[in-house]
Amino acid sequence: MLIKKAIYPLVLLLCLGACKTTETEAPPRLYSIEQFMDVKNIYSAGFSPDEKKLLLGSNETGIYNVFELDIASGERRQLTNSTEESVFAASYFPNDDRIVYTSDKGGNEIDHIFVRNPDGSSTDIISDSEAKANFYGWSHDKKLMYYASNSRDPRFFDLYRVDVEAAPKEGNVYPSMVVYQNNEGLNPTAISRDNRYIALVKPITTNNSDVYILDSESGERKHITPHEGDVDYSPQYFSPDGKKLIYLTNEGSEFMYISSYDLATGEKAKIEDAPWDIMYTYLSRNGKYRVVAINNDARTEIKVYNEADGGKLVQLKNVPKGDITGVNISDSEKLMTFYVSTSKSPSNLYLYNLETDEIKQLTNTLTAEINPDDLVEATVVRFKSYDGLEIPALLYKPKGLKKGDKVPALVQVHGGPGGQTRLNYSSSYQYFVNHGYAILCVNNRGSSGYGKTFYAADDKKHGDVDLKDCIAGKQYLQTLDFVDTDKIGIYGGSYGGYMVMAALAFAPEEFDVGVNLYGVTNWLRTLKSIPPWWTSFRDALYTEMGDPVKDSVALYNKSPLFHADKITKPFIVLQGSNDPRVLQVESDEIVEAAKTNGVPVEYVIFPDEGHGWVKKENQIKSAESILQFLDKNLKDQK
Repeated sequence: MLIKKAIYPLVLLLCLGACKTTETEAPPRLYSIEQFMDVKNIYSAGFSPDEKKLLLGSNETGIYNVFELDIASGERRQLTNSTEESVFAASYFPNDDRIVYTSDKGGNEIDHIFVRNPDGSSTDIISDSEAKANFYGWSHDKKLMYYASNSRDPRFFDLYRVDVEAAPKEGNVYPSMVVYQNNEGLNPTAISRDNRYIALVKPITTNNSDVYILDSESGERKHITPHEGDVDYSPQYFSPDGKKLIYLTNEGSEFMYISSYDLATGEKAKIEDAPWDIMYTYLSRNGKYRVVAINNDARTEIKVYNEADGGKLVQLKNVPKGDITGVNISDSEKLMTFYVSTSKSPSNLYLYNLETDEIKQLTNTLTAEINPDDLVEATVVRFKSYDGLEIPALLYKPKGLKKGDKVPALVQVHGGPGGQTRLNYSSSYQYFVNHGYAILCVNNRGSSGYGKTFYAADDKKHGDVDLKDCIAGKQYLQTLDFVDTDKIGIYGGSYGGYMVMAALAFAPEEFDVGVNLYGVTNWLRTLKSIPPWWTSFRDALYTEMGDPVKDSVALYNKSPLFHADKITKPFIVLQGSNDPRVLQVESDEIVEAAKTNGVPVEYVIFPDEGHGWVKKENQIKSAESILQFLDKNLKDQK
């Protein structure tokens, strides 16, 4: 289960030709899950100080490790050699060869921040083994490292700073000092370039928040967003001169737009909006470029403006077709990296020279054993739900179908509550589609990216209106001439896993099978056992889902565990033992209840994972187990 938080907008496509069969399309070659999982997930953590290298994270060793890429030669060097725990690259140090990375233990989300020294040794900058830490980056003058930790109070994250030049003291701990002590759940989000001002956000509900500005010199804290009704705010950065805060908000709008707040006068001014949510915006180091990302109908739309040229839109040349994400501009403002991907092609990293318009592909992540023409591109579709509300979704149709062919199908439900299934590449989806399953990814009411009214439409109605949207998705699939109307299952993880079990318990005749990845089954327990570091979001989550004390009856009624006697259809559950969000006992109990009632159920536990799988061998086992279950209980059933 994730905290519901607004994620961004998109553009409208209607399903026309994608919903019709063809007699000329050649059938694709069938691939193994090992081939699909041979995709190398690679991300960049920034340029080296001399801008000759890039810091990369990659799971090519089976788990994530840190690598370094020489931009000129393309040569890569592995910097960490972890075999047990994934290590995630975070940043180069500003002026030397040290790097920063983060890691937890078996997916328990107790992240620590480590500094890798030039000799290969590493230092944990967090002395408290039970504390969680988040890397915040560097001060503009590059003399300070910022991070947040809940070491003082497990409920709240204080903001710390570390002198970059300081060597670890006795005990191998970097000396740090508290910049902001968080006693009320006001979370630091942005810091001015002179280190004086800190923007703080207080969650009120999952679609309502407030912003404060702390003057770290005087200690004065000012509330800058008094408002009525549900309004969300998200600070992005302070202007280079420190006089304004640039933030996102949906005040007076369905969608998030960019606005500014003048610290001296209190004046607010809209900077830019779109017919979708703006996801984020930032300035390059010296303010020459401004980057804006828009959530355009499950796609990411990127805009780069040249602020030194009057805010003129930069025309990026020779960029491959697909979503551009993860834009990062070097400190010199000459180079830019970004990823390009589609729903049928995994992310690849590109380097762009902003002075010459030269573009260079740095990675090729899809295995050579897979023909890209055998992969399936998702189509954005929409269908009417039970009350006439239009529901957006993504449709994957297997290739090579002839007229009259019928395939089984899955309704997929994202996590959250409040997530969004986007047009990103998924090895698992491609694997299932390649083996003859259609998939409809439903962005049910309550999903982010479609305006705040749609986002709030399922509040305290979970397991009811959102489930009805999923059932309407099944009914939409039944209108497609290539779908076997008697073989439709439901599939989801986290909150989506809850929707799977809600469907099987509360609408037991609608879906033929269920695939539940670490889904909530007992809301009373889950809402009482949320991790301590979620305390600042707890009230917001209670407002959306229900308070486990005040709303105990309603939460009991929407918890599948207490209605497991109604489940009749086969399902599979996959669970990480170290999951701090959805405890293993949730899955243990629903599996035991189903077995007691004689329902066919399979259970796969990963003892070294948390809320999702980061180890490639577990990702392979998970997808393989699901396909075997589906083939046995859905595809091969008469």
